[in-house]
Amino acid sequence: MVSKNQIKLISGLHQKKQRFANQLFFAEGVKVIQELLQSNFELEHLYTTLNDFEEVHSSKRTLIYEQELKKISALSTPNSCLAVFKIPAENEIINSGLILALDDIRDPGNLGTILRLCDWFGIKQIVCSKETVDIYNPKVVQATMGSITRVNVNYVDLETFITQTELAVFGTFMDGENIYKSNLPQNGIIIMGNEANGISEQIEKMVTSRLTIPRFGELQKTESLNVATATAIILSEFKRNS
Repeated sequence: MVSKNQIKLISGLHQKKQRFANQLFFAEGVKVIQELLQSNFELEHLYTTLNDFEEVHSSKRTLIYEQELKKISALSTPNSCLAVFKIPAENEIINSGLILALDDIRDPGNLGTILRLCDWFGIKQIVCSKETVDIYNPKVVQATMGSITRVNVNYVDLETFITQTELAVFGTFMDGENIYKSNLPQNGIIIMGNEANGISEQIEKMVTSRLTIPRFGELQKTESLNVATATAIILSEFKRNS
């Protein structure tokens, strides 16, 4: 059974302010929770409607009813389980190889998908601007499908970070060099911009190599690609000849 205080706490974790005040976040679904349990993330408590997760000590596992799960879930159709984890301290930035920099990404689904793409393509480091959506947003955690445990994510002042690095800085623009004809290195910072406005003006000034994903449609009327879709293409090209 879930107590009123537990419901209040978990409901508060839907908000960024409360997540950081309590240094807690939650995840839903068997796959995501199992991935987190097998990682360095520390479990605070697990709530499940099934008699599963026997590897979790009974002191940290509570069997609940579906109606109770609906009260704390962020999903319109709740899964069978929800787990609260402690937010870990940020790891040191891996300042080598390919680094993905996110400049004001606002959509949780996009950020979650981008984390999965980085996991797939072996990108170990993401640096996010302060304005980028919180990685512990429930929708982001859900969309990562466990990749949150395998990609290092740091929130930084993006201008300062880029200024302090000697790596080449790549950005995508409509007037850039055709990415399919570019000689792409295995070291550098790849910047992906905001869903509506692209890379900000101040960050654009710091880009050393401008790239573009060419349009092949006959009418050439599509304005832009979804940022997660564009990230998939760009990472694939950087990794294609690695």
